[in-house]
Amino acid sequence: MNHLDYSLETKGLPAPADLDLCARGHERWIEALHSTGDSDCQAFAQGTPENPSVSTLLDALFGNSPYLTQCAISNPKFILEVINQGPEWACADIQDRLTHLRSDLNADEVRVMCDLRQAKRDLSLAVAIADITNIWSVEQITHALSDFADKTLSCAASYALRKAADSGAITLAYEDDPERDSGYIILGMGKLGAGELNYSSDIDLIILFDPEVIQSEKPADLQRQFVRITRNLVKVMDERTADGYVFRTDLRLRPDPSATPIAVSVQAAEVYYESLGQNWERAAMIKARPVAGDLKAGTALIDWLTSFVWRKNLDFEAIRDIHSIKRQINAHRGGNTIALAGHNIKLGRGGIREIEFFTQTQQLIWGGRTQELRKIKTVDALATLAEHERIDPSVATEMTTSYRFLRRVEHRLQMVNDAQTHTLPADHEGLNKIAIFLGYENTEMFGEDLLRHLRNVETHYAALFEESEPLSIQGDVRGNLVFTGADTDPETLSTLENLGFENPQAVDSMVRVWHHGRYRSTHNTRARQLLTELMPVLLKSLADTANPDQAFLRFNEFLAGLPAGIQLFSMFHSNPHLLNLVAEIMGEAPKLARHLSHKPSVLDSVLDPGFFDAPPNPDELHKELEAILHQTEFVEDTLDATRRWANDRWFQIGVQSLRGHQHPQTTAEALSDIAECSVDLLNSAMAKEFTHRHGVVPGSEMVVLALGKLGGREMTSTSDLDMIFVYKAPADAKSSDGPKPLVLTQYFARLSQRVINSITAQTSEGRLFEVDMRLRPSGNAGPIASSLQAFVQYHNDLSWTWEHMAMTRARVIAGPPDLRREVESVIAEVLTRP
Repeated sequence: MNHLDYSLETKGLPAPADLDLCARGHERWIEALHSTGDSDCQAFAQGTPENPSVSTLLDALFGNSPYLTQCAISNPKFILEVINQGPEWACADIQDRLTHLRSDLNADEVRVMCDLRQAKRDLSLAVAIADITNIWSVEQITHALSDFADKTLSCAASYALRKAADSGAITLAYEDDPERDSGYIILGMGKLGAGELNYSSDIDLIILFDPEVIQSEKPADLQRQFVRITRNLVKVMDERTADGYVFRTDLRLRPDPSATPIAVSVQAAEVYYESLGQNWERAAMIKARPVAGDLKAGTALIDWLTSFVWRKNLDFEAIRDIHSIKRQINAHRGGNTIALAGHNIKLGRGGIREIEFFTQTQQLIWGGRTQELRKIKTVDALATLAEHERIDPSVATEMTTSYRFLRRVEHRLQMVNDAQTHTLPADHEGLNKIAIFLGYENTEMFGEDLLRHLRNVETHYAALFEESEPLSIQGDVRGNLVFTGADTDPETLSTLENLGFENPQAVDSMVRVWHHGRYRSTHNTRARQLLTELMPVLLKSLADTANPDQAFLRFNEFLAGLPAGIQLFSMFHSNPHLLNLVAEIMGEAPKLARHLSHKPSVLDSVLDPGFFDAPPNPDELHKELEAILHQTEFVEDTLDATRRWANDRWFQIGVQSLRGHQHPQTTAEALSDIAECSVDLLNSAMAKEFTHRHGVVPGSEMVVLALGKLGGREMTSTSDLDMIFVYKAPADAKSSDGPKPLVLTQYFARLSQRVINSITAQTSEGRLFEVDMRLRPSGNAGPIASSLQAFVQYHNDLSWTWEHMAMTRARVIAGPPDLRREVESVIAEVLTRP
């Protein structure tokens, strides 16, 4: 069945969906035949084909596909050769042309790009004829397209390597065969790797180079050089010229694509896959295949990747992750439905992706122990899974039949305008045209077959891991939440938008950063698996806040600051209310969010049964902190312990206030009590430590006076501490009595400064409070610590009215009882003076 003019039958060929388009196509092609000057072409143009099926074939091309019409016109003689010689001959002829081009040492960029694009148009036409005449199976069609892609990549790689060698960047091992032993590895992924390219596929590539193989006088410059080589390769393949393009090229399946160059060293890739490789990347690697470049080095890399892709023992953590990915996809249940108009036959329900996911997940689970299951082609894998009793043979048969049907529909959709589309037209006219191009008489007959296949796939896909618990978004919103793979899932973006995120693309990109393990908290595989399980509930919780995007950004900052993630994510998993609380904090309480980002350990306190109880009274707080500080030995430990205690208590009060468990006045008083207790005990601790070096001034004492919000017990989460230090000493006191004595004024100034530093110092646990001393006598011009006599004299003779007003909120919060009472008496006298 090689010669179409003898084998073609009218029956089964699609009718022209657009008669006007068909007529114009014939006219333009006849004109193109005349313009060739070729006698055979002109004779054909002037006569009528002996076989009426030839006219029917041309009608099918010109009346359904503007792109195929243009391909025929660009090389009008070629279609006659395909008709006379058959598509096998045509593909072989194209391969010969590519082999000659690859070996031509004088071929420049313009020539290479032009010849490859003409070959692509011819190949498209030959394969389309083999497809619409039904003389090739789906597997033959996809193989021909994939084999052509391999050869064009080889031409482009040879040109790019030769160009680099001509510039002196590298030395070729074989000048007449640039790819051989070049260390330049081109892995085909996805449909290209599996030999399953569709009619208008992108080609997914991972491009690597091996510095240990490459010959270069500048080995340190190899990274830059191979990025340049890769750019040249992509330009040859991807750039649109007047002749079109060869293949759209996608390099995003490489390790961590947003953080790595387009060409990755083999060593860097190995480190990535050993430590950070994700399960979806394992699934993607099932179809990986060296397609061009150094095939020997590429094969060696695939062999090395075997242990990454195929686990000899059943990896239940990996299985759990696979389950969670499926449950993320399943989150759309109740939303998107199977339909005809506008249905995406690749990504929609019952589509090609579900068949591929069904197959690859079974391969991942069982292929480690059964090597026969490691097939790169979907149809082969389904058959082998059935042979080894991993799926029912009837399921394999139905999924295979549906896969082939959907791939044919996909091809027809893409043949029309060479567009990478998988979506059926949304209007009746468009649907009718596709139905006719597929050989149906009307849309209804096509729709009946399509819906049957989609429902078959959906049924078998739904049964996959059906015993695993659902991982769906709670509430009214439904939709996909899929963050695996290189491509952004459009339905996921729609889900995020429906949830309330204004910038769903940013959310999607950041979640992918988490999955790539760039944060310490997500570096561990188990941590990423737990985060995958939590994702729907997490995003729904963040979306329920007043500003979802801001809440998400704060949560991202929180995640970025975590030293590790497993413990916390496990805690979220066991305590969903804790995750809801964190989301609420991120959305509603910026200061609490910042605090949580700096000190995530405070979340432990939330699990205490008494966390939401009323805060202790001041005496109980004092005893609590005193017991903690009693166990510290060094000053640094005292400062850190005080901060940890205050942070936990402050966080507790903040959360209670956020949840409405506290009246604002009660919150202010509780925050003030925490500050007062901290200052009192730090004052005592610093005085004790101070006396070891400087002794004491016999008969002297010092108190700490609180003013402002602390004095009035009206503190907020952002308040600083307004304080004054007041001391009293005998009239004849001159200096302290320690090993390093200080004169009286210097002694209390130093002691006061020590107390201030204990409050404001930035330790490993952060800063406790800022301290403001401007309300002391004479403000910033006055001494840090005032004697009681100077304090009284200042307020009797020199203070301003506003300073008297500030004194109305003054309260002694630290120091010996006798001096406390005396200072409070002085303040009362100042305030009641006429």
